[in-house]
This record gives sequence, structure tokens and C-alpha cells, in this order.
Amino acid sequence: MRVLHTSDWHVGRMFHGRDLLADQEAVLGGLADLVADERVDVVVVAGDLYDRAVPSGEAVSACTRILDRIRSAGARLVITPGNHDSAPRLGAFAPFAEAGGLHLRTSIAELDRPVLLADEHGPVALYGIPYLEPEPARHSLGIDAAGHAGVLAEAMRRIRKDLAERGARSVVLAHAFVTGGAPSASERTIAVGGIEQVPMSVFGGVDYVALGHLHGPQRLAEHLRYAGSPLAYSFSEARHHKSVWLVDLDAHGLAGVERRELPVPRPLATVSGTLSSLLSDPVHDGLVDKYLSVELTDRVRPTDALRRLQERFPHAVHLDWRPAGGAVAASLRYTSSARGRSDHDVACDFVDDCRGSQPTEGERALLREALAAVANEEKAEPAQQRGHRAA
Repeated sequence: MRVLHTSDWHVGRMFHGRDLLADQEAVLGGLADLVADERVDVVVVAGDLYDRAVPSGEAVSACTRILDRIRSAGARLVITPGNHDSAPRLGAFAPFAEAGGLHLRTSIAELDRPVLLADEHGPVALYGIPYLEPEPARHSLGIDAAGHAGVLAEAMRRIRKDLAERGARSVVLAHAFVTGGAPSASERTIAVGGIEQVPMSVFGGVDYVALGHLHGPQRLAEHLRYAGSPLAYSFSEARHHKSVWLVDLDAHGLAGVERRELPVPRPLATVSGTLSSLLSDPVHDGLVDKYLSVELTDRVRPTDALRRLQERFPHAVHLDWRPAGGAVAASLRYTSSARGRSDHDVACDFVDDCRGSQPTEGERALLREALAAVANEEKAEPAQQRGHRAA
């Protein structure tokens, strides 16, 4: 049997205000071609099918089209919810979907009830562990153990018990932060009491564990892997090679795992420099079609910088101002020298700290007017309060 391990689709996700739905549908819909070309029997999604617990209508429609393309290509699907999904909503029509080859494993109470599929060597049991929020899951499982490690250990204990009675080959889907994995900036933390990781040993005793949650594809052990997200969802993932795992099971269990890279609709890049050099230097021509994070090094903060950058780089979506020489010293000077100075002087220094240059005479006059207006309001307030008491 051949299993295609995917995870963290996050259908409906935005990227710095840009809609990714078309890119997501192109990449994920393209999995149908991989299913056909590689003769995949089952596609698994190890959590975070959607980016929100209540996805938009457009996201649901796009996801439905993607799943239909994959199913039409000949693969069955097994999906578990992640920490971004709503398990009850995702599993609402599970019994009906199962008849069409879409298996939604969203119930904690049924995590040890596998999807049973067969090949020429016999049955393969695919167990879906929905994302287990430690405290609610502890009560659902009826155990005293706390934390992610505790509830996942109990889930795997139940799975191994069921598996021992079946004698089948096995695949487990789980959405968790396993010790040894490398996180990215786009993952929502699942820490409880400062502890979110679980040891690899929790997942012993099965043929393959399809992990979700961490967005970088990675191998923790031969049978224990993260597929990662199909698209980059933060600039920390700019160097990722997004991919999926092709998992082969033979008569004895895990026979091999191969990696297949996914297409990149729009690459990510970061660049640093002054606004004038970024707008004029031809060395940056190769960045025009990329999502761009920009670090401006101008000594004075340029006005309307992002809009001006987008005239040359239409996909510039993020901007930081880090003046050459650093703004930290100026900030420390401002905070340490405010005491004993006039509000006007402090306000002028604040403008200097924010943009790297002192306010002009006209701006100084406006600051004086604003501060005077505030002072007049504060003087008038006690008189108004006395009038209310007299009334």
C-alpha cells in the first residue's frame, strides 16, 4: 500500500494581508496528479485542514474541490483535525463522507477505531488522533496524567492495544510538537504551562507515524516524520523545500519513504538596504515577483515607504525600519532623560526616535498647540465636575 503523507493545509490562510486561496488550490489540487502518477492508495492529512475553526465559505468550497480532485484520482482520504480546526465541525458528516472514501477521524472517544484498508498483503489500520488539548482530553480519556505527553501516551496505549488484537500493519496520524522537531514562526503555540513537546518514544510500536503541526518537512526517525505545510506561511520558511512523503508498506510493515517536492507559486525573499537603493539598484530585479520582507536601513524613516516599494515590488508585504547604527541607543536616551523635561521636549524626542530626525519648526508648533489643547481640557474638567455637583 502506498500512503501520501500531508499535513497543515491551512486552507483559507492569509499571508500578510494577501489572499492565498488560489495558490493553495493550485498546489493542493495538484496532489491529484501525484496520486495518479505515483499510484497512491490513500492520502492522509495530519491536522489543520483549515486555518480557522470557522472557515469562510470560500475556503470550504476550495477545500471541497481539492478533496474531490484527489478522490477522483483514485485515492481514499483520512483526515484528522489540528489545533486550528474545529473537530466537531470537521467531523459533522463523517458517516456520510466515509461512504465516498473520505474518512474523518475527529472523535477522541474513537481514536483507537482505525480506518481499515486492504491490499494484497492484508489489512492496514490507519488511526487518526485528533489534536488533544491536554485538559479537556484528560477528562475525555478518564486519566490523571497531565500535559501533551500524558494524553498522547494514553492515546497511543489504546491504539497499541487495539492493534495487538488485529495484527495489522499500522499508520498513525497525530498533530503534536515532538521533541527534536524544528518549529517555524507561522505555527500557533500549543504550550500548556510552558510545556508543549512530547518525546518520540510515545509513538513506538507502529509502522509509520504521520505527524502534523510543524511547518517544515523533517525526519525525526525512519518511521516518524513531519510533512510540513504545502506553502510557506511565514518568512522564516523562505528556505524550506515544501514537500510530501510517499510511504510504502509491504507485507512486513514500512518498506520505504520517498520525498516529493511541491511547486512554489510565489517564492519568498528578504532584502535589506536604503529606500533609494532598493528602488533603483538593478541587482534587486530578481525580487520583483517574490513575496518580499524589507528591512530599511535609512537613518531617517522614509515617508510612505511600503507604498513606494510596492511600485517596484508589487508583492512587498512586510517592512521593518532598522536604521544603520541602530535605533536602540536613541530609544534608551529618550526613556532615561524624560524626567525633569517639558512635555514639548519629550514629544520632540519621541518624533526623533520614531523616524530618525527632529521635527521641523512647523511640526514643533503643531506639537505646542496639541499640548496646549490637552492642558486646557484638563483645566476645564474640574470646573465641569464642580458644576455637576452643584446641580
